[in-house]
Parts: sequence; C-alpha cells; structure tokens
Amino acid sequence: MSDPSLGLVMLGLIVVAIMMGFPTAFTLMGLGMVFGYIAFWIPGQHWYDNRAFDLIVQRAYGVMTNDALLSIPLFVFMGYIMERAALVDKMFHSVQLAFRRVPASLAVTTMLVSAFWGIASGIVGAVVVLMGVIAMGPMLKAGYDVRLAAGTITAGGTLGILIPPSVMLIVYAAVAGQSIVKLYAAAMIPGFFLTGLYLIYILGWAIINPKIAPKLPPDQYRVTVPDYQRGLERGPSRTVVPALVAAAFRPVLARAAGGYRAVAQNLLALSVPLVLTVGTFAGAWWYVVIYNAQPVTEAATAKLTAAAVPFGPAPAAVPKTAAPPAGESSRAEEKPQEVGVAGEVQETEAANPQSGAQEVTSFRPEGASGSIGQVPAHFYQWFWGSAAFCGLLLLWYFWRMNGEQLEILKELIVSVVPLGVLTVVVLVVILFGICTATESAAIGALGALYLAVMARFPKAVWWWSLLGVVVGVALGWYEGEDVASLFVAASIGGTLTGTVIPGLWYLRTSPELRENLKQATFLTAKTTAMVCWLFVGSALFSAVFALHGGQSLIERWVLSMNLSPVGFQFTAQLIIFLLGWPLEWTEIIVIFCPIFIPLLTHFQIDPILFGTMVAVNLQAAFLSPPVAMSAFYLKGVAPKHVTLNQIFAGMMPYMVIVCICLAFMYIWPGMTLWLPEFLYGK
Repeated sequence: MSDPSLGLVMLGLIVVAIMMGFPTAFTLMGLGMVFGYIAFWIPGQHWYDNRAFDLIVQRAYGVMTNDALLSIPLFVFMGYIMERAALVDKMFHSVQLAFRRVPASLAVTTMLVSAFWGIASGIVGAVVVLMGVIAMGPMLKAGYDVRLAAGTITAGGTLGILIPPSVMLIVYAAVAGQSIVKLYAAAMIPGFFLTGLYLIYILGWAIINPKIAPKLPPDQYRVTVPDYQRGLERGPSRTVVPALVAAAFRPVLARAAGGYRAVAQNLLALSVPLVLTVGTFAGAWWYVVIYNAQPVTEAATAKLTAAAVPFGPAPAAVPKTAAPPAGESSRAEEKPQEVGVAGEVQETEAANPQSGAQEVTSFRPEGASGSIGQVPAHFYQWFWGSAAFCGLLLLWYFWRMNGEQLEILKELIVSVVPLGVLTVVVLVVILFGICTATESAAIGALGALYLAVMARFPKAVWWWSLLGVVVGVALGWYEGEDVASLFVAASIGGTLTGTVIPGLWYLRTSPELRENLKQATFLTAKTTAMVCWLFVGSALFSAVFALHGGQSLIERWVLSMNLSPVGFQFTAQLIIFLLGWPLEWTEIIVIFCPIFIPLLTHFQIDPILFGTMVAVNLQAAFLSPPVAMSAFYLKGVAPKHVTLNQIFAGMMPYMVIVCICLAFMYIWPGMTLWLPEFLYGK
C-alpha cells in the first residue's frame, strides 16, 4: 500500500523528530522500517513475510560492502591523531609572530590557523574547541571585542568541512553518486575564496574600528635572538643573509657566527622558502606543459580507475510513483529505487562504465573533452609573471631579514611546514590521480602518526626514517625502477619505518603516546559508526520515500512552477540555507539533497557545481542559531562571562559572507568548475 501522502508524512515526521532531539540515523531507520512495512503490506499475509525486512538487510549490506567509505575513518583518524598530538600550539605561536604587525593580528592568526588545522583534520568540533582553548583567552586578554573573537573561531573552525580533504564532500559524493576527486577539485578555489572573504572582513573591521582589536604591546611578540646573530646584522635594515652566506666561505666569520654547524642550520632554514617556491612552480610546469600536454593514448585511457563511489543508479534515474503491491507477481516486478543514495551496484550498471559515479584520475577517459592535453591560454604569461613576482618577493624578504625574522622563520619551519607538506601531499595525490581518495586517506593517516611520534621522539624517528629510505631505495634499485619510483619507495619506506618501529617501541614506555592513540582510535570508531549508521538509515528512508511516490510528487510540484535554471538554483539553495537554522549538515545532505538531485538533469545544472554550492551553503548550518553547533562547542571552553548571545552575534556577519560567496559562485561558475574540467575534462 503506497501513497504519495505517506511520503510527505515521512518527510515531516523526520524533521519534527530531529528537532525534538531524536538520533538522526535511528530515526531514519525507524521511519523507513514502519512506512516500508506499510508499503509492502498485503492483507492476509503473515507479518514476518513482509518484504520490508528484505529491504532493510539489502540497504545495510550495500553500505557495509562499499569500499569507498573506507576513506571516512582514515581521514577522521588522521584528524584526531594530529589533534591529540598537540601540534597546533607551536603553530599558533609561530604564525602569530609572523603576523605580529598586521591589524587584528591575533584574529588573523586565529582564522589562518583554524582554516589550516581544519583542512588537516576536517573535524569541526575538535578545531573549534582547540582554538577556543588556545586563542580565546589571549584575544580577550588583549582587549579584543568578544564578538570578533567568537566569530573568528567559530567561522574558521567550519572551513575544514569545505576545503578538501572533507568528510562532507565524501558524504555528498555518496548521496549524489558523483566523483569524490571532482568534488575535491571543485571545492578548492571556493574554499580559499571564502577564507579570503573572512580575512577581508576581519581586517576591514579592525581598520575601521581599531578599538575592537587593540595592538599588542611589543613585549608580547618579542623574539629572543642569539647574540651571534645580532653581530651578523648589517646595514640600516639589519639584514643577516649576506653575512651568513659569507660565513660559509670565511672561517673567521663562521667562528663569529657560532661555528659551521650553526651557519649550516641557518642557511638550511633560509633555503626552505626558496625550495618550496621553486618546487611549486616546477610541479605546475611539469603537470601542465609536460605531463598534461602529452597526447592521450589508449594505454593511458586504460588506466582509468574503476568506480570509487559505487553507490548505485545514476541520479538521473527518477522513480515513478509505485503502484500498490497486489500480489507476488507484482511484488517481483517492483523495485523500490533509492533516490541519490547508495545501493548495491546492479549487474547491468557494473557492465557499463558510464553508469554510477567514477573516481576519475588525471588520465583522460574516452570521450572526455575540455583542456586535457592542451596548455591553457595565457599560461606562459601567467606562469612567468607569477614566478617573477614571487622571485622579487623572496629577494625583498631575504634582503630585509634580520635576526628576529630568521628566528621566526625557523619556528615556522618546525611547526607549519611538516603539517603543510602532509596536507599538500594528500591533496596532490588525489587531484593528480596518483591515488584514489581511500589510498590518499591511508597516506594521510600514516603521515599523521609519523608527525605524532616525531613530536615526542624526534631523534629515534629520524634515524629509523633514514634506514627506511635506504631500504626503500635499495629495493627499488633491485627491481630496476625509475627515478620517480625510487623517490616514492624512499618516501614510503622512511615514513613507514619511522612510524612503526619507534611507535611500537615507545608505546610500552610512554603513557602519553598510549593515551593519545587510544583516544584517537576510540573517537574515530565512534564517528565512523555514526556516519555508517546514518548511511544505512538514509538508504532505507530514501528507498521507502521513493516507493511511496513522495519523490515523484515533489518533482511534479517543482516542475509545475516553470522555474528557470537560475530560479531553481536560487530556490534550492534558499531552502538549504533555511534548513541550516534548525538542522545540521548531515541531515540536510542525506535527507533533502536527494530530493533536489534528480531534478538537476531537467534544469541542466552540473551536479558538481550544485554540490559545491551546497557545501559552501552548509557552512551556515554551523553558524546559524538555534542549532549552531560551533557556538555550543565554543561556549563549552570559553570564559563564563562570554554568553551564547555574544557568540551568536559574532557569527552572524559570517553568514552574510557565506551568502556573498554563493552569489559569486552563481555569477562565475568557472570559479568552481574550471579546476575539475582542467584536470579531468568535461
């Protein structure tokens, strides 16, 4: 017995139940089971012969056998390990010193570190709580406005669910049947653009009204400089670089500069920004001009990775209203179709590589179009212009570097560069098609463990890493690998041995290491279980909702409004924005996004663009009262005199900024679609 009105009742009941505080996953499963039993009920049959029980098992098994979901626990474990290793304290201090003369320097530092740490961990609650403990006190002590301090922490902490690697995008990819890597590429530019808008707002407010962010007294950002570095400073700008370079060739200067060891350490620190800049431009040149511009061959096409999000039928398949099952034959013909959410892959779909979502790599699939195999227009002008600008910037930076700035640079190298390199590696291997999202998540988890062990036992980690590099290169050399493969073997060998052997050895003698690993593992299991049960519940709910004809009813209602594509986009995003006030992002993605996704084909809207806009829009779900989880996270660690109303007032301007970012994405779709089209074609 199916009826579209029952589908609408399901939708209304789930919203009411969630707002009353019932667990989302089990509420979805409960409603799906009850209304599914009603849909499959036949008068006279025994209660346990109802096919709803078969549907429950089918949906649960489909989620359990989905390999793509492995990336969620690995990314979550990566975040919790780095959060428990307490790496952010040093980062905050060093970044604060680097921006000490910028207006609202503490707020700017908080936003940058929150965004960076959010990208690395992707866990909003952990980032907001951690930054609340580290940054809230110093900002209030310095006389910062409570609204500025609270808004900066809460808004910065949410960026981790937008900028890859993001669990939110993985969930949307599963729901919409889209490629995870394409969504990651699409979210990169909008994510950093939104971060830039946040920083412009902070700086603008501080410049217009300096009272909200008083300048710090000099004693709070003074850096201790060794005496020998003071002796190396020359000229009006007190630069130390020429003297350090000269000390490398003149023994008298080397002895005055603390010996050759100190000179080598300082020169090595000076080379880091140069190496990072040259490496970035060299990598961009290699990918665009050498690798990407090669003709696409059949061998390269054959390397296209199989579907990484095998979540069932393509979202374009819209189920029609199901007729009431009248008997066994009619039941055998009926297939309750799930709207946008994962189900098992049908055999016919598995035979067709175009059905379902695919995790694409940088190798071009047949029929793909776009800029793959072509150097973008004006690339050389932009490349050499940017290279010249960065070169002049580095020259000016080194020319004016005094002893204090050199010490700050060394602190930045120790606290920021390792985590930054890990994050970049995780993103690059995904975006360039070297690894799937799951494999990249495994790399990130191993790298996070490596940094956590190194933070406690650096000497042992360095020696075992060196041994692992030697073994990796030797094995690669024995197998006759090329230079690139030898580099990969050395990296994997050094990271693996530098993590596993010292980690296991000191695990029995270090209570802190044991406790951090235990807590990270427990929290990862808890978060992963929540996400997986949410998928099971949403799969069952969506299948029953489609079986009753609720999706078809909503589709006919939307089409009857004769909306234009822009009108549909505006209406859908407005509904999602309003739903962000009472609901969290998980409920919105797994319950309401499947309602809009089947309609995208009719309005000729790219699902990648729509999903990225949803991800930006859902920033409001963490910043909008009354269910603004970021506010409650911060309230739990803020001083007692900081009220929820003050936190809410500080978050409101950032909601407006989210709307401004969405407007830019409407007006300029290329900001979202250019990078995935360049990397993977149309």
